[in-house]
Amino acid sequence: MAWKTIKKPREGWAVEPNLLDYERVRAQFSWEAARRELDGLPGGRGLNIAHEAVDRHAAGAHGSHLAIRWMGKRGEIRDFTYADLSRLTNRFANVLRKLEVQKGERVFALCGRIPELYVTVLGALKNCNVFCPLFSAFGPEPIHQRISIGDGRVLVTTTTLYKRKLAAIRDSLPDLRHVILIGAPEEVRAIPGVLDFHQLMDEAAGRFEIPPTAPEDLALLHFTSGTTGKPKGAMHVHDAVVAHHMTGRFALDFHPGDIFWCTADPGWVTGTSYGIIAPLTHGITSIVDEAEFDAERWYALLQDQKVTVWYTAPTAVRMMMKIGTEVIRKYDLRNLRFIASVGEPLNPEAVVWGQEAFGLPIHDNWWQTETGGIMIANYAAMDIRPGSMGRPLPGIDAGIVHLRKDGTVEEVTAPHIEGELALRPGWPSMFRGYLHEDERYRKCFAGGWYLTSDLAKRDAEGYFWFVGRADDVIKSSGHLIGPFEVESALLEHQAVAEAGVIGKPDPVAGEVVKAFVSLKPPNVPSEQLRAELLGFARKRLGAVVAPKEIDFVPSVPKTRSGKIMRRLLKARELGLPEGDTSTLESE
Repeated sequence: MAWKTIKKPREGWAVEPNLLDYERVRAQFSWEAARRELDGLPGGRGLNIAHEAVDRHAAGAHGSHLAIRWMGKRGEIRDFTYADLSRLTNRFANVLRKLEVQKGERVFALCGRIPELYVTVLGALKNCNVFCPLFSAFGPEPIHQRISIGDGRVLVTTTTLYKRKLAAIRDSLPDLRHVILIGAPEEVRAIPGVLDFHQLMDEAAGRFEIPPTAPEDLALLHFTSGTTGKPKGAMHVHDAVVAHHMTGRFALDFHPGDIFWCTADPGWVTGTSYGIIAPLTHGITSIVDEAEFDAERWYALLQDQKVTVWYTAPTAVRMMMKIGTEVIRKYDLRNLRFIASVGEPLNPEAVVWGQEAFGLPIHDNWWQTETGGIMIANYAAMDIRPGSMGRPLPGIDAGIVHLRKDGTVEEVTAPHIEGELALRPGWPSMFRGYLHEDERYRKCFAGGWYLTSDLAKRDAEGYFWFVGRADDVIKSSGHLIGPFEVESALLEHQAVAEAGVIGKPDPVAGEVVKAFVSLKPPNVPSEQLRAELLGFARKRLGAVVAPKEIDFVPSVPKTRSGKIMRRLLKARELGLPEGDTSTLESE
């Protein structure tokens, strides 16, 4: 179905949006002007992410402002002001200096959402080390892979995670010089060859001067999973903080005094760029919840902490949709003014459901690990076309291109033509390479564009629409079918909670569309329901695009960041190797 545009008011805002005049801001924007909004290191010694996120606030009138409120899964609450965060991160920087961890060396962290993680990230950046997060749900093999590829020198983790995942592989990581454990002192002492995080912190000084840091110095290393091969390490520099700051303003609509909650797992790029850096550069308060998803806990947290801006994932939205809106009515969410989502494109019905459930549409946005920050978004002030990625941020030049057989690139200017989404290089958070894989990096660029491998189209008003990953698109009887469109149509059926769609090889058509569907309770799989869903999709999409087969599954496999793992569905369907499943959410 064609979803109705959600019109935004032109006046009467409780807080005036930052991009009220999109065209004017885009026309006047420059990254050089954006850099001037940050302080830089004192004495002209360069640009350091941790200084912009913490120290410049701590040194001024903002020092006593609440930076992070940590909510423990057992009900504990710990508050950290900007001054607190400055002292703690100074201590950890001094720990690294005492351990002789040199500029540019990699510091890994394998932690859940605990305060020590945030101290580790910012302390490592102060010491001019390169920080690399790891999913706490990783098993030993993906941990070993990433630390080996990343030339890890330091690992910060908990005693529990070390015993379960590191102890057996420690000897096979000879270049990992220091393992720093967070845990009870007696537990740490019982493990040979490790250091005690809290003991080291207690012994370290609370003052630290950040060394000179060039904007192009490496700062962050984020791994992305390959479909079958080894993971890629995308390298980002300290200059990325300029994009983190500006996208926080434009895409997430940060204002002074905001209380922000990013639910992203700290083991992937959103948890760093927007769970840590962007809100801190704006001097606002971040809520950090240690616990995993629980709808009532989340609604209570939104209410009790008076959250104003909420950044979550499509997986969580679909789980909330599955539960329904009735439970939300028990909570006072009047402070919430902006909701955004990232991870997997947000189906149109989820955008509209937000309006029904919270009185606010859920604003989708698009970016990648490689882009380092949000590139295309639905802004607070703009009319929303449900299912659209939105429009490019100021400073971002996006286009639809076709890659010719001779390697040249043709930009598509006509609307509604599918092609590869591409960006003009030059934004500060663009990755500077894949670690140890120069040729793989070079192949990401052609004809003056960064090629994203995402297929999309652009309408006449400049809204971009996601079609699918290039390797997910289904080729059936000469037609190119985006799985996202089929999944979105199936989700319109009242019985469907989640849907994943693949192309299944067919001797006549090349591929046919096959869907995997999980159901909302109390619905149960049946041949009658299967026939109903096939007919429903055929009516919505037409015979060419609609699925020819539907299987019922308890859940659709997703990464912990919310992306449907279609290639895993395909591998299981065809009995092929599953490849790297280290980022797979527990099924």
